[in-house]
Amino acid sequence: MQRRRFVAQTGSLAISATLLSPGVSQAQAQANTPRAGTDFNVLSRPAPVEAPAGQIELVEFFWYNCPHCNAFEPVLAEWVKKLPTDIVFKRVPVAFRDDFVPQQRLYYALEALNLLDSLHARVFAAIHVEKKNLSQPPAIVDWVVKQGVDASKFIEQFNSFSTTTKATRARQLQTAYQVEGVPALGVAGRYYTDGALAKSMGRVLQVVEHLTDQIRRGS
Repeated sequence: MQRRRFVAQTGSLAISATLLSPGVSQAQAQANTPRAGTDFNVLSRPAPVEAPAGQIELVEFFWYNCPHCNAFEPVLAEWVKKLPTDIVFKRVPVAFRDDFVPQQRLYYALEALNLLDSLHARVFAAIHVEKKNLSQPPAIVDWVVKQGVDASKFIEQFNSFSTTTKATRARQLQTAYQVEGVPALGVAGRYYTDGALAKSMGRVLQVVEHLTDQIRRGS
């Protein structure tokens, strides 16, 4: 889902090995080095981060209804498993409009119930494979209950002050990173990249790896 018009090349999700290949010339490597303003944006004002000192916060912005987010999710999930220990990863559901908010609440309610590991990917599957409409609270509650979740516990978290606060903070962080479309990634409160900038979601991950390496080197 993009607020601006661009071609999202979600079909190319494999991370390019160009920069890692021993046969690549220095000139080629330099040509493929991610560049500010082309492959990623440098934020004019730092976005808030929650990661402790010495850790690098990495944020994925997503929307459950977004087909590009659905395609990217399994690739991202495998990539996250291999992240260095100094990276703190979190997901942030966006709300470009008010009708996105129920799915924000869905995500944070599942988080509060420690159900993201088992149900996050299944939400994507329900929407994009099973073609279920999970845009409104009644449908969301009905689906969650069918997954074996206690209805009263879920509704309590869905409507909780904590979930409301997290949804508000998510929108604030989305604004701070100047998110233009999803899926997108924010790095350390300093950098933003997405499929439009990097030209493919596979290259987005390459750009993020480049940026985190730079942060470690203090640049």
